[in-house]
Amino acid sequence: MGARIAIDIGGTFTDVVGFDNQNQKLVVGKTLSTPHDLIEGIVAGVSDAETSIHDIESVVHGSTVVINALIERKGARAALVTTRGFRDVYEIGRVNRPDAFNLNFEKFRPLIPRDRIFECAERMRYDGTVIEPVDEAEVRELAAQLRALDVEAVAVVLLHSYRNPEHELIVGRILAEELPGRFVTLSHELTREYREFERTSTTAANAFVGPTVSKYLDRLETNLHTSSGGAGLSIMQSNGGLSDVGTIQRQAVQMMESGPAGGVVGTIELCKRLGYQDAIAFDMGGTTAKASVIRDQSFPQAAEYFVGGYTRGLPIRIPCLDIVEVGTGGGSVAWIDPAGGVHVGPQSAGASPGPACYGLGGDEPTVTDAAVILGLIDESRDLSGGLHLDGDAARRTIGELAQPLGLDVVSAASGILAIAASSMANAIRAVTTGRGLDPRDFAVFAYGGNGPLHISLVARELGIRTVVIPPAPAVFSAVGMLMADVRHDFLLTDVRRLSACGPELESDYVSLEEAGRETLHNGGIDGDDMRFVRFADLRYVGQEHSISVQLPDVEQDENLAELKAAFDKAHLERFSHSAPEEEAEIVTIKVSAIGRIPRPEWAVIGHAKEGETNPTPRSERRVVLDPAEGDVPCRVYDRSDLLDGHHIEGPAAIEEGTTTTLLRAGDSLTVDSLGNLHINVGDAR
Repeated sequence: MGARIAIDIGGTFTDVVGFDNQNQKLVVGKTLSTPHDLIEGIVAGVSDAETSIHDIESVVHGSTVVINALIERKGARAALVTTRGFRDVYEIGRVNRPDAFNLNFEKFRPLIPRDRIFECAERMRYDGTVIEPVDEAEVRELAAQLRALDVEAVAVVLLHSYRNPEHELIVGRILAEELPGRFVTLSHELTREYREFERTSTTAANAFVGPTVSKYLDRLETNLHTSSGGAGLSIMQSNGGLSDVGTIQRQAVQMMESGPAGGVVGTIELCKRLGYQDAIAFDMGGTTAKASVIRDQSFPQAAEYFVGGYTRGLPIRIPCLDIVEVGTGGGSVAWIDPAGGVHVGPQSAGASPGPACYGLGGDEPTVTDAAVILGLIDESRDLSGGLHLDGDAARRTIGELAQPLGLDVVSAASGILAIAASSMANAIRAVTTGRGLDPRDFAVFAYGGNGPLHISLVARELGIRTVVIPPAPAVFSAVGMLMADVRHDFLLTDVRRLSACGPELESDYVSLEEAGRETLHNGGIDGDDMRFVRFADLRYVGQEHSISVQLPDVEQDENLAELKAAFDKAHLERFSHSAPEEEAEIVTIKVSAIGRIPRPEWAVIGHAKEGETNPTPRSERRVVLDPAEGDVPCRVYDRSDLLDGHHIEGPAAIEEGTTTTLLRAGDSLTVDSLGNLHINVGDAR
């Protein structure tokens, strides 16, 4: 077959998408994730896709292994080595108070306790010149202490290593010699940006998850090589690009949002085919819902990323797509607080035992159970992974929630979906109205196993009129991984006023591009398939924080003026004000080195015959869209029967092997030549 496959491991399901190079078609597999051994779920997913692992040519992989390890705090016994006098940087963090009026506010909890943080004598100036050299004998004594503590990993973060990594390299070499087999990570290998707390937090996180991720990827790569006869393995990164296994084994945190990033990449590629400049990517899976805003068909880069949210989270300073996540998915549990309020999530039933309707022992009411009770999911159908739905179990668990509220089961189920929709709408608000954007100006691309089912309700909450459901939506993040290019980001902090920039700025960019060219070449990318995109983080003189702006594609002598204008525009969009008359300064320069690789083409479907634009439904069932109106008839269609030009009016359900798209009363749908479902949402406020 010679298939190129993508594997996306989520909190509930493992998705596999294969592209048959010979027959030019996609094959899809979906199975429950196996947290005890992720590779077991991968093998099952490949089998479900009716693909033999022996026929695999190459694999792209994204996983929740990093983010889960950090959130659950199940990582390595790690230590931190830093410059003398800076031992407490990690614990102090920033002194800002994100939740100013919360009397019970709690700070973040470091991944490495203070008794495993050590200092070493060394010092550089901010420009990278040496004040005090490394005391190598002291470092060897320190290594002996770390050996006695039986640490599995060591993070090395020296104060000005972002400008000159010489001292970190010396310390890293000694630790590698004295602690063979231990995972040693150096801050400058992860980020060359200043801000010692954020660099420390990033490097500590990499040390915390590095041993687990390195061993997992080693097992996976060995398994693939043995079973398939040498299939290559690439890893999806948080920046929306692919990397090699060796790099990710050293820089595990780059895999933080690898799964959701695939969906954003796929949405951008689909926007290019359909002619959308701007869009909202909305991914609702079994555990969480994610949203990201795409402007001008470009990657939305996050200024900062926090594990666990801004209020109590740990900052991770890596190139990452701007994705907001809420704990609302199909497996999210509905519960009642002591005051009688009903909540949905963030607790999730996960893959095991899963929602009660899965029949695997789950006994808590979830969003999926509510959808089964209302008829939105046909309980007579079998789900992916060989699941047989148990409607009685769903009614029993929702009934237990409804009883103390004085509600009937149907009203309780409707309430659960309304609360979930409101929570998911907040994720979209966070990336739109929270950034000065109107969500009504965007089309929403909805995917994930639960996105097509619930997006109409979410869109109504936000007043959004246009929704697009792509082909194979339940595994669309994996589809997006097949559309991704190789990408490596290189950056360097060197604060300089824009007006004072001269030839050295161009020289620094060229230096970063050369590093990118070498990395791409070592990864097997030819020069003709390489391209480089330049960015700069700018701020007004006197400001603390900066905004990342892509350098305009103009002549060098016009570049700085155009860059200043682009920064003023970005500042206005982000903060609703700008100061074009004020001088700006560059804080960090960045280069994205991108290597294009072959990708599958979107398949074209057949066209409906003239006069036959209304397809014939496969069946009809009763559904509850509004408990006040009771159940209403809902036509049911098989998505594989739909052709280009077909038109459907709601209420209707479009079913496929891995998900259901729901049209509510007032919604209408048309199908395009690529099989996308374009929904015009009715009653959008």
